[in-house]
Amino acid sequence: MTTILLVDDHSDIRRLIHITLGKAFEVLEAEDGGTGLDIVRRRKPDLVVLDVMMPGELDGLQVLDAIKSDPQLKRTHVIMVTARGQVRDYEDGMSRGAAAYFIKPFSPLQLVATIKDILARGCDDKKS
Repeated sequence: MTTILLVDDHSDIRRLIHITLGKAFEVLEAEDGGTGLDIVRRRKPDLVVLDVMMPGELDGLQVLDAIKSDPQLKRTHVIMVTARGQVRDYEDGMSRGAAAYFIKPFSPLQLVATIKDILARGCDDKKS
């Protein structure tokens, strides 16, 4: 089963995305960047939905950098979900390797459609 990790400090956002994903995926959750990165390293999810601004030692961009710089994890798809909606924020996230960038508030159905699209396109990429 495809595994998705939700990393956001707001439990209501995680719950909303989790419910919207339904039972089609195994969904893991973390409330901060450090815990999220630990889960990525241990479980190697297929995709990570990652908030940018979170309390703790690592923000979302630092987690994204750690994922993309690790040879074992760099093919992990990452979608940024954040309140930071300036053009430079979007460009920064995408240039660091994010597959998509959603600005809060966002459409959960559009997020799920993007997740499915990325996973469908990415299956061949992850195997090579």
